[in-house]
Amino acid sequence: MSWLNLASWIPCTEVEGPGKRAALWVQGCDKRCVGCCNPNYLKIVEREILRAEVMVDRLLEAQAEWGLEGVTLLGGEPFLQAQGLAVVAEGVSRAGLSVMTFTGYTMQELEELSLPGARELLAWTDVLVDGPYESANPDRRRNWVGSANQRFHYLTKRYDASIEGADAPNREVEWRIRDDGRFVVNGWPCAIK
Repeated sequence: MSWLNLASWIPCTEVEGPGKRAALWVQGCDKRCVGCCNPNYLKIVEREILRAEVMVDRLLEAQAEWGLEGVTLLGGEPFLQAQGLAVVAEGVSRAGLSVMTFTGYTMQELEELSLPGARELLAWTDVLVDGPYESANPDRRRNWVGSANQRFHYLTKRYDASIEGADAPNREVEWRIRDDGRFVVNGWPCAIK
C-alpha cells in the first residue's frame, strides 16, 4: 500500500499543463528555491495523508465529471513521494489520462539519487519538467516554467515541444473561492502583476 501527503488538489484546471487537467500538489520539499511559488508546500509536515489508490479514485471521478485530458503532479517535491505518485500516475495513465510531473531535481539528479519509486513514476510520466526554480533567471518564453534552466523531457510520444508555447506562451491564472471562503490562485503567478 502506498501513501501520499497531499497539500492540495484541483479536480479541473486549464493552467497547469496542456488541456483540462486535474492538478495535485504534495507537501514537502528539500530544494528550498528562493522565490518558490508554493512556499506553503515546502515544510515537511503532515497535511492530508491518504492512500494513493484513494487519490486515483478521486482523479477518475474528476475525469468522468470534467472530461479531463490529464493530471499534473506538483509540489512540494513530487519525487520525495514518488512511490505513492507512481501508483497515481499508473492508475490515471491506464484510464487514458496523460501525466505531467514537475520536479526541482534535474533528470541527472534523479538518476543518481535513485529515490524510492522514482523510476516507476518516470515510467508513467508523459512530460517531465525538471530543474530548480532560479529567480535570477526568469523564463518568459515558455508555458508553465519559471526559469530558463528548467527543461521539458518528453518521455512518451503523447506531447512534443509545441506545448511549450515558445512563440506565444499562454500565461494564465485561475481564481477560486473555496467552500471555506478562502481565496486561491493557481497558474502562472507572474501573470497577475
